[in-house]
Amino acid sequence: MNNSLPYRQIHLDFHYSSDIENIGHGFDPEKFKRTLLDANVEAITLFATCHHGWSYYRTQCGEMHPHLRFDLLQKQVNACKAVGIGVQIYLTAGVNNQIWESHPEWREIRADGTYPRIKDVFSPGFRKLCFNTEYLNLLCWQIIEIATVFPDCRGIFLDIVGQGACCCVKCLADMQKQGFRPGEEAECLRFAEKVLTLYYQKTFSALRSISSTMNIVHNSGHIARDQRDILKYFTHLELESLPTGGWDYDHFPLSAKYAQQLRLEFIGMTGKFHTTWGEMGGFKHPNALRYECASMLAHGARCSIGDHPQPDANLDPATYRNIGTAYREVKNKEPWCVGARQIADIALLSAEAFGLGNIRHRENPPDIGATRALLEEHVLFDVIDREVDFRHYLLIVLPDCIPIDTELWYRLNDYLEHGGKLLLSGDSGKDNDGNFVFDLGAEYLGPSEFELDYILPRKTFRPDFIDAPLVTYRRSNRIKVTNGISMGNVYDPYFNRTGEHFSGHQHAPARSTPSGFDCGVVKNNILYLAHPIFSIYYQLGAVAYRQYLSKAIRFMLGGDETVAANLPSTARLTLTEQVKQRRYVL
Repeated sequence: MNNSLPYRQIHLDFHYSSDIENIGHGFDPEKFKRTLLDANVEAITLFATCHHGWSYYRTQCGEMHPHLRFDLLQKQVNACKAVGIGVQIYLTAGVNNQIWESHPEWREIRADGTYPRIKDVFSPGFRKLCFNTEYLNLLCWQIIEIATVFPDCRGIFLDIVGQGACCCVKCLADMQKQGFRPGEEAECLRFAEKVLTLYYQKTFSALRSISSTMNIVHNSGHIARDQRDILKYFTHLELESLPTGGWDYDHFPLSAKYAQQLRLEFIGMTGKFHTTWGEMGGFKHPNALRYECASMLAHGARCSIGDHPQPDANLDPATYRNIGTAYREVKNKEPWCVGARQIADIALLSAEAFGLGNIRHRENPPDIGATRALLEEHVLFDVIDREVDFRHYLLIVLPDCIPIDTELWYRLNDYLEHGGKLLLSGDSGKDNDGNFVFDLGAEYLGPSEFELDYILPRKTFRPDFIDAPLVTYRRSNRIKVTNGISMGNVYDPYFNRTGEHFSGHQHAPARSTPSGFDCGVVKNNILYLAHPIFSIYYQLGAVAYRQYLSKAIRFMLGGDETVAANLPSTARLTLTEQVKQRRYVL
């Protein structure tokens, strides 16, 4: 574990094409370091190479930007070193346009013969390279060169780390040789995982061949919750999460609450931009930066703010006045953050952690919906995978789609036997054959024939302002309570909406009498909700769904919550403990 990560860092993007002239022209090292110091910056990530493929230092294994006349990186490093600002050095990994143009044999190629691009939020034109080619050796050479030329740098940041289902000549040949079936996308993806593992091994070994202490981080824009095996190739994590740049404001808490379980220190990374990376002349309001930095500290992270200077590489005063406002507050709060341990009452068992096909990153209704509901209800929670010790928690939530294999069944049963409690929803709690593996106190009769239905929970679970059946928008599981406690009734619609028969603008109304099925059931230490309610909340955000969830969760907690709050749903609440200082921080 790295115990010396900076609290106040800058990630200084510097991507410039060969069409941009005067790179570094008029760069002023004195002004550079003064601007950083005035903004309370204590560390910075500086660019060795950019996505266009140009280097910003004198290199033996690349090409300097054609309009750069001196070693810019060395001047920046010297300026930082003179005033005690730590330096991490950036290398582009997955994309490099200059190499893509000069080495067609190193390109990542889709099965249909087209070339993937980085998403448009970056820029139309950055091209992916395949790590299963000689390009990986060149990248390792760059790592060795940086570690040799800049031995005092804190570490190396490798960006755009990923491997698609590549069908280049080398990948196709290697798949054939190693027994993969290159005609099948699933096989190509399986081979891609093997290639990506090779990338981690070789880049990590390259750095360690020069330095045993330098940090290394591999950035993919997200910390996946089903890939613990790669963490041995990281010294720390940097959680890229620009709220207004496509990640949204719920992504960072979700990501951080999982990172807290991984025993690696981590940095939160936002940007000064109103939108996302590369927005020249874009400015986020200073209050947004203050909020985002406060959120990082509250969730156990250090802070990094992204910037992109003009071609002369000098820093914009207005940008660093805004950053300085946030970082002054961070500096004052640091004593309340060092060694702070997050307190949680419940755990959200992440759907992403199970590698479910369409549950990924920003397209993850169960995890995101659950996180939003829990944040808005001010419940103290962690986000976990199956490797965490369950017995730390009063309640574990399995949102909507968590399958139960034999190993997980034994672990959850052990947890229940030691007094733990479960909240299941939708298809969570089923085995691979579609059968529930826990005694829910209800008979399961299969999925509903209706695409949606209505629920009227009993008073204990009913939203405060609801006294009529509430539409759910998703198909439910049919259950009839046997020896459990019913949570309320399901009301069926008259019919599914089709071209042959429909009613009104949307769905058919609810029938006037209950269907005979239950919307949920409680038995002993297990509560089950028949609908994928977390995905429904993600989809619609209606307060009624959140209150239904909140009442179910608090029923299971039975008054044992660590913190009770009367805050509005817009507020965010965390609680940490600093053991050495003998204090809690709310």
